[in-house]
Amino acid sequence: MDTTNPKIEAEWLEVLKEEFAKPYFNELKAFLLDEKKAYRVYPQGSRIFAAFDHTPFSKVKVVILGQDPYHGDGQAHGLCFSVPDGISIPPSLVNIYKELHSDVGIQIPQTGNLEKWANQGVLLLNATLTVRANQAGSHQRRGWENFTDEVIRKLSAKQSGLVFILWGSYAQAKETMIDTSKHFVLKAVHPSPLSVYRGFFGCRHFSKTNELLISIGKTPIDWNLI
Repeated sequence: MDTTNPKIEAEWLEVLKEEFAKPYFNELKAFLLDEKKAYRVYPQGSRIFAAFDHTPFSKVKVVILGQDPYHGDGQAHGLCFSVPDGISIPPSLVNIYKELHSDVGIQIPQTGNLEKWANQGVLLLNATLTVRANQAGSHQRRGWENFTDEVIRKLSAKQSGLVFILWGSYAQAKETMIDTSKHFVLKAVHPSPLSVYRGFFGCRHFSKTNELLISIGKTPIDWNLI
């Protein structure tokens, strides 16, 4: 991440420009500079804002909220739940694919790369945008949550008819920032192997999302990644 002017898609830069000037964000940048001197940090700098670059502000139709980037080598590339082509599909994403297949009959893909969803207007947003290698949660409470909470507030205030998909208690805590009088919220347990059988399987969030989008005249998402 550039230490003076973050490289982020132009619409988002305009929407979030005040955040980049706030003290917490300057402290966050200083923290990241120190971290990179001592540790490997994921994702690489050019991918930190990948979710925004793939899904410009005016193109957002669906928001899926994650918590933390993957912390294994080569996994994180700036989109929640997604991994680059050629990387083993993580367990939570395996379960997401199982539900996708059960819900809409789509063949389970061999890649964990969700860029196709992002390019159609699915903002794949982690609450924390960086992580120290092999240390889950290591960059939480350093300022990223302030930033991504504001992203949610801006989307809620300036857009209408968005579908927010909140999997797990962490994501569901963000519902207080969403104006549910003009947006849709779908909730289920997290797709982690620890909780998936307590209500994620069978939630049908993929077909429900498209039903909601169609109901307000928006183009549905093509969830097929094959």
